[in-house]
Amino acid sequence: MTTPAQTESTEAKAPTSVVLTDVAAQKVKALIEQEGRDDLRLRVAVQPGGCSGLRYQLFFDERSLDGDVVSDFGGVEVVVDRMSAPYLAGATIDFADRIDAQGFTIDNPNAGNSCACGDSFS
Repeated sequence: MTTPAQTESTEAKAPTSVVLTDVAAQKVKALIEQEGRDDLRLRVAVQPGGCSGLRYQLFFDERSLDGDVVSDFGGVEVVVDRMSAPYLAGATIDFADRIDAQGFTIDNPNAGNSCACGDSFS
């Protein structure tokens, strides 16, 4: 017989923040170095707009806002504001440099629908 204190939970905890792949982290690091600043972080946000209702924003930012969720990926800090965090929990940011695709991509398990261009979702 086991007591509740001895029972281990087998439930997987849902990710609470975005994930930056190694390839994307290297690209972000290179872009920050090109800027010649060491105070910049990658900010990922969700804003109203786009053809599906919400659109992603990725930009460099030196600000710290109340409620920011900060994650470190090999020396690259990724910041998500508290309003965007629920929309981006578990999303993976990658970087593609192929003939058929170039740039940052976001694989978001919270997106029910997305547009063909991949810049917006609902």
